[in-house]
Amino acid sequence: MNDIRRTILWVIFGFSMVLLWDQWQVHNGQKATFFPTPASQKTTPQASSNATSANSTSATSVPTAVNVPVATGMNLPVSVSQSQAKSEKVEILTDVLKLTFDTEGGTLSRAELLKHIDVHRPSHNEVLLDDSKDRVYLAQTGLIASASGTAFPTHKTIMTLRPGPRKLEAEDKDLSISFESPVENGVKLLKTYTLKPGAYDIAVKHEIINASNQDVSLQLYYQLVRDGNKPDGESSFYSTFTGPAVYTEAKKYQKVEFADIKKKKVDVEKEATNGYIAMVQHYFVSAWVLPDGLNRNISMDAVDIGSAMPDCCYRATMIAPLETIKPGEAKSVSATFYTGPQEEKKLEAIYPGLELVKDYGWLTIMAKPLYWLLDKLNHYLGNWGWSIVALVLLLKAGFYWLNAHAYKSMAKMKAVNPRIMEMRERLKDNPQQMQMEMMKIYREEKVNPMGGCLPIAIQIPVFIALYWVLLSTVEMRNAPWIGWIHDLAAPDPLFILPLVMTATTMLQTALNPAPPDPMQAKMMWIMPLAFSVMFFFFPAGLVLYWITNNVLSIAQQWIINTRMGVPPQFNLPKF
Repeated sequence: MNDIRRTILWVIFGFSMVLLWDQWQVHNGQKATFFPTPASQKTTPQASSNATSANSTSATSVPTAVNVPVATGMNLPVSVSQSQAKSEKVEILTDVLKLTFDTEGGTLSRAELLKHIDVHRPSHNEVLLDDSKDRVYLAQTGLIASASGTAFPTHKTIMTLRPGPRKLEAEDKDLSISFESPVENGVKLLKTYTLKPGAYDIAVKHEIINASNQDVSLQLYYQLVRDGNKPDGESSFYSTFTGPAVYTEAKKYQKVEFADIKKKKVDVEKEATNGYIAMVQHYFVSAWVLPDGLNRNISMDAVDIGSAMPDCCYRATMIAPLETIKPGEAKSVSATFYTGPQEEKKLEAIYPGLELVKDYGWLTIMAKPLYWLLDKLNHYLGNWGWSIVALVLLLKAGFYWLNAHAYKSMAKMKAVNPRIMEMRERLKDNPQQMQMEMMKIYREEKVNPMGGCLPIAIQIPVFIALYWVLLSTVEMRNAPWIGWIHDLAAPDPLFILPLVMTATTMLQTALNPAPPDPMQAKMMWIMPLAFSVMFFFFPAGLVLYWITNNVLSIAQQWIINTRMGVPPQFNLPKF
């Protein structure tokens, strides 16, 4: 029975690790490793023969998202003067953002985050939005007709920057930048961005002016265009999601893989009166948030913007049909654009549900309280590393009696192990009698072979949730702990923590009862050792969490064994 118990445990452990790894890969837009789904082709998305053809994710009652002109300007009527005009780049500076706007469409084409260092290029800041040879990631808006093919100002229209300051000074409450389009078919668009100190959210107001002598019916579109490549430096030992997402009250948070967009298998809410669209990557996000009550149609598609970059590009779009504007009148629509770190409390303050871009997966219900507690601990301790240690200590204290029950069961198993080994050797040629004798020993010693399994199994989801909290928390980036650890989101540069973690894992394995079967005994050592190798490439914060958990588990197991008269013994296998 002892053999059966350990075999079951190792099978469950091994299979659980396989399933968790595969589901984590699939959950974050990667192919499954062990149970793969049909792989998508790796070709670059090309524009169709008609850039305004209907897309499967668009609403049919109004012009669809692919009616929005793509960045090549296909089917976009412009005047000769417009086509010959050249756009200019305009740099705007706040205390946390260095933004570059393009007068072509008043597009936000680059966002440098001044408070976040690029961990792969420490002399540079993190760049989120970008329009370069290495990255395409843009926030665009414009107007399209409700029914006819009439051209109005779009993100391809050359606009004029209105005079004004370009830097938010310390004494300023806000800074506004306005772009004005020429009149196109009787319509002028005034686009105003308002920035505030310390904020990554930008108020964006569109004022549509009807300068014609007839009514106009328009739609205002907001879109995020991005290449399908992962951010630079992403680890191959753990996967995080990169791609578009949408939130509505009806279907809540939905993220979409680039591969599904390419295959036109997008299944998101197509019409809503609330929510947002976003482009998500590890630690950072950009999002368009429209006011509640404003109708919008949502779509996602692959577009060819003429870039030489592979896998470019993908687009998430919201189109808001507007009320008819009478001659000489104007219509204003306000929205919020966010580009910055996934700081949970700030995101939730901007729009309830926006914090869900910090994706904890299927254990969100556990992960959010854990992050709340971790944040509170950091408020008092002022160090994210010590906050991790304190959080694990609190969790181990909360699970003390469950762990105690498990370790007592393991101690009893270890105490009777010599009798089991002797009996197995004596009855090795009579398996049936061996099983009967084993059950007899368990009854006499009042040992439950499965007694240590359930208490540990109950805790697994909590510690997996904590793993995702530590992996997703942007506050860990560039956060020091002690000595040589200057960034809890980066691997230990000296590999000291992974070595300590490997040592604690081996010690914990040595303290456990040795399986009677030699092959099982070897596997008990090989599997944790192989698992430990991965941690040499994991963020230091994750490794610190695991070390703390191991040390506390070893201490509790050592104390319980000693109290029960089972002195610690190191069960080393013979290889």
